[in-house]
Amino acid sequence: QRVPELSLPMAGGGSWRLSDQKPKHFTMLAFYRGMHCSVCRDYLGHLQSMHAEFSKRGVTPIAISADNAERACSAEAMWGLQDLYVAYGLSLRQAREWGLYVSRGCGHSSLGIEEPPMFVEPALFLVRPDRTLYYASVQSMPFGRPCFEEMLSGIEKAVARDYPARGEIVD
Repeated sequence: QRVPELSLPMAGGGSWRLSDQKPKHFTMLAFYRGMHCSVCRDYLGHLQSMHAEFSKRGVTPIAISADNAERACSAEAMWGLQDLYVAYGLSLRQAREWGLYVSRGCGHSSLGIEEPPMFVEPALFLVRPDRTLYYASVQSMPFGRPCFEEMLSGIEKAVARDYPARGEIVD
């Protein structure tokens, strides 16, 4: 099925639109909780370290949050996300369109950073160039995220075998 359009500002300037993406195989949308989350910091740091491997396999990753510009730019700089696209400003409406879980901030995180009033819980999507969904993992908690090594291996096998998207029966 086709995924919703998504257009967001980018940390450091400019904007990003899903419909403008032309990866060889997939756009990888890594929705993260925000700058306050230590698990997100580690997870996106790992994605950053594997960015070249995903790129070689025709996958373009982007990290997306509901953070504001200041927080997104801080996360990008402090977490060393120099190769990843980092988008911010995801609205509640957009989060709902993507089926994401949304949480309220409740004080300071383990990093000592104030949680924003609203943020999304993690999700990972692979979207084909025609904007159809290939893979989805939507979570209600910050832990238990998909392993990037397994994703890379799975993508290699799926592409080599022209493996179809699963979950296609909707009736």
